[in-house]
Amino acid sequence: MAPLPAKNIFPIVFLLLTIFSVSKAELHAHYYDQTCPQLEKVISETVLNASMHDPKVPARILRMFFHDCFIRGCDASILLDSTATNQAEKDGPPNISVRSFYVIDDAKAKLELACPRTVSCADIIAISARDVVAMSGGPYWNVLKGRKDGRVSMASDTINLPGPTSNVSQLIQSFAKRGLGVKDMVTLSGGHTLGFSHCSSFEARLRNFSSLHDSDPSMKTEFALDLRKKCPKPNNNHSAGQFLDSTASVFDNDYYKQLLVGKGVFSSDQSLFGDYRTRWIVEAFAKDQSLFFKEFATSMIKLGNLRGSEDGEVRVNCRIAN
Repeated sequence: MAPLPAKNIFPIVFLLLTIFSVSKAELHAHYYDQTCPQLEKVISETVLNASMHDPKVPARILRMFFHDCFIRGCDASILLDSTATNQAEKDGPPNISVRSFYVIDDAKAKLELACPRTVSCADIIAISARDVVAMSGGPYWNVLKGRKDGRVSMASDTINLPGPTSNVSQLIQSFAKRGLGVKDMVTLSGGHTLGFSHCSSFEARLRNFSSLHDSDPSMKTEFALDLRKKCPKPNNNHSAGQFLDSTASVFDNDYYKQLLVGKGVFSSDQSLFGDYRTRWIVEAFAKDQSLFFKEFATSMIKLGNLRGSEDGEVRVNCRIAN
């Protein structure tokens, strides 16, 4: 076959590059600079306002981002409502307690007025998650944008979310499937510095734990007794539970300090200090908050890079596909 004349090669190479970049468009920080420059301001004001009215909003939005990205990549599938024929992710058992979807709806409604059909619901979640961390005293990072919203959401998929009883091996495996390493796993677990858990997620650690121990021996005894008082048997208070660290409205490294003294609320949290593969990271973050902040920003960007379906859209209403 005769070689192509040099003047023909450039357009072919350019065409191939163009096809590749369209099929796997990269996220970038300036994605909306021209099409919706007021985006960040609208979202941060909405999130701040909601958090002032309800102090649980920051923890819920951070968890929403994590639970969204972990299932089908960051595609806002967690926002889709169930239909008569399909139970959606938000109604899967681990997501029943993920609330504050109205905050994303509110930001989306304002953005539809400012720049219609432009900003994806997936990008709104990612930016909101950064904003709740930063306004709670944590690190700030540039959110990469350009995600598309998925059309599929199934409650059955939520079985793949790591749970409060997972051990370190299960956690490492779960994160590895999504291209996230051991350090990312320990770092992102630090998101529990914001948050609250109901008794049902940890009460198995408090009574009849094993034939040898009434409560989980990895838990400090006084802490276990304190939690028993908060979670009596029978428990008629459905809102009873425990904050996940002692400064639950502040994003800091206190979560790791609690693990050092046996005060992790979930067995999955406490196991990070009990396992040689993860203990050194817990100790490093407990000692150096700025190191934790730096790594958290890096891991959140990696988590945010998990891609949804290739044929996504920009939903007009975050609760239903277009």
